[in-house]
Amino acid sequence: MYRKSRLNNGLRIITKHLSGVGSLSLGIWINIGGRYESTSHKGISHYLEHLLFKGSKKYSCREIKESIEGIGGALNGFTSEELTCYLVKIPSRYLVKALDILTDMVVEPRLKQEDIKKERTVILEELKMYRDLPQSYVYELLDELLWPEQPLGSPVIGTVNSVKSISRENLSYFQREHYTPANIVISAAGLIDHDLLAKRVSHIFGGKNPGGLNAFTAVKESQCKQQLNIFYKDTEQVHMAMGFHGLRRDHPLRHAQALLHIILGANMSSRLFNEVREKRGLAYEIGTGVKRYHDTGAFLVHAGIDNHKVAPCLELIFKELGKVKNKLVAVDEFKRAKEFYLGQLMLALEDTMEYMLWMGESMACLDKVYTLEDVIKEVNKVNIEDLRLVARQIFKREKINLALIGPLEKDKKKIYSKLNLG
Repeated sequence: MYRKSRLNNGLRIITKHLSGVGSLSLGIWINIGGRYESTSHKGISHYLEHLLFKGSKKYSCREIKESIEGIGGALNGFTSEELTCYLVKIPSRYLVKALDILTDMVVEPRLKQEDIKKERTVILEELKMYRDLPQSYVYELLDELLWPEQPLGSPVIGTVNSVKSISRENLSYFQREHYTPANIVISAAGLIDHDLLAKRVSHIFGGKNPGGLNAFTAVKESQCKQQLNIFYKDTEQVHMAMGFHGLRRDHPLRHAQALLHIILGANMSSRLFNEVREKRGLAYEIGTGVKRYHDTGAFLVHAGIDNHKVAPCLELIFKELGKVKNKLVAVDEFKRAKEFYLGQLMLALEDTMEYMLWMGESMACLDKVYTLEDVIKEVNKVNIEDLRLVARQIFKREKINLALIGPLEKDKKKIYSKLNLG
């Protein structure tokens, strides 16, 4: 199903040939992100990601963009807690050209002082933008509750002070130290010639030293009581993010957790959507989410709530979470959740970009990639009791973390009294 290669210095290549398409999606993944950083340099991975698009040894900023967009392609990058990725989607005949551009960005960034100065301003504005968006900032408040005084508990983008303190020397050292073959995965999906890709990658990276494996500090999770953080803001609705410590990326019950997410809040058929929005009109936006990391995870509930209905909305949410702890889900509901889970995955994997992202993340984090058939087999092994087992493991009263943004300065005691799970 997949073709894999590994250079002597540890760099990994994985491809998936998809017939019937003319496009190719290519990504360079580095095992580095927000949780690998020191407090003083928080945000340096994200800062560096921005700067790599400003020019490399062979290509100027303008040439990078025009070379990809001028062939009908798309170019982007992102930084997360555990990964940084640079990616393109192009007509497949331009593989060599796109690879040359991406690798030159990663290996030979210019890091010009004037670009660093300008991009610092851009990132500080980006930081302000997130702070001004309560539906975004509420997750930052929640992360601080879930992982206090730890890298996972602070924003990937960094803080005003940390971004201002990062120098060119810091950035250059960080790139040399962490953008090394042992920490790199190159993934591609679409109309791809694996042998050609592997040959070109070997030519570019083959003679480079592997470097050491990037490492992060394991999380500490010692929560013994519920936590509440209310940030006052004169908004028209209250923005809520609730979180419980969840399962790590490769946990044996990860699919059961995903099915629980679907049943509770992943779509318009979910329990929370029906109970909170459809039946009672307490919120416009309501749903759940799952975060998965190497050694931990989080199960999230998010909502945009009428300012005057926060308490009854919370009460109803906790009632629904309590139900999945205490009572097995119905057989037909369980079956629909499985079909939705696998159906969404199959639909996503029809797109070359989604396939590349799926492969690249898995290879970078787990050093393996499951086939769709593997996932289907694993999901079909999940039983109804597994969902209740996960719910009982995650949804505990003393593990509640709740962040709220809105005009709630007089409601803290009332809200705190609602933090109760059956």
